[in-house]
Amino acid sequence: MLHGPVVRRRKLGEELRSLRHTSGLTSRDAARLLGWHQSKVSRIETGASGVTPADVSRLLDVYAVRDTQLRSLLEVLAGSAGGGGSGWWHAYRGLIPPQYRDFISLESQASTVRTLETSVVPGLLQTAGYARAVTRASLDGLPDGRVDSLVEVRLTRQRVLRASPPLRFTAVLDEAVLHREVGGPEVMGDQLQHLRQVAQLPHVQLQLLPFSVGGYVGLTCPFVIFSFPNISDLDVVVLDHLTSSLYLERKEDLEAYSSAFRSLQAHALSPEHSLDLITAISRG
Repeated sequence: MLHGPVVRRRKLGEELRSLRHTSGLTSRDAARLLGWHQSKVSRIETGASGVTPADVSRLLDVYAVRDTQLRSLLEVLAGSAGGGGSGWWHAYRGLIPPQYRDFISLESQASTVRTLETSVVPGLLQTAGYARAVTRASLDGLPDGRVDSLVEVRLTRQRVLRASPPLRFTAVLDEAVLHREVGGPEVMGDQLQHLRQVAQLPHVQLQLLPFSVGGYVGLTCPFVIFSFPNISDLDVVVLDHLTSSLYLERKEDLEAYSSAFRSLQAHALSPEHSLDLITAISRG
């Protein structure tokens, strides 16, 4: 169980080592071609030190990697692993903590996100009014300007659902999420209407766990599973806590949470019946 940047460095290093092997180069060869000490290549590959996106780009040039999507993913991962970076979220580095920036960087490059939420609407599906109410409730006492900036971050994150190609987003929500009047009846009414609209997008799947299900795996521990294009070994599970986030990347953990998510989907209402329930709740 590791924090995000450590996971990113190790996984990025493993992928770079694999690409070097595929190119037929030794670490000594790569270092010589780049004018580096061999120890620098070794430390990058073992995750012992961070690497900048620019250095990742140079390594990929030496390894003759032409896949633009793969290059972009690895360069962004270098930024999220503590090697710098220029994602839009870095403009907010004085506002949001490192673990949130790391989460956003993963979200921005993932091809698929699966999430279980038991208390609030997922950030990618929130309206501005709902996001503002959630922020005020969870971070009591913040000045209005800071709240506005945090809401702006949350809404900017939602660009991944409008990207080309868009993020494939699957969410399983406890029915309680729909009944909790965050921000009051008007804000909640707008949020339910928004959920009905976004759930009909072809790349978004929304399923509800009705109260009749009773207890279920994950009831006390919401989680997010990130999956990435081209590199399944980079998949990671994120568990959110009050003061930090934990990242699980062992194969056994990924299999356990993926299995749990499939079980949740099997017990949840179908997407069609979930829409019906949202409509019924919104009408009171």
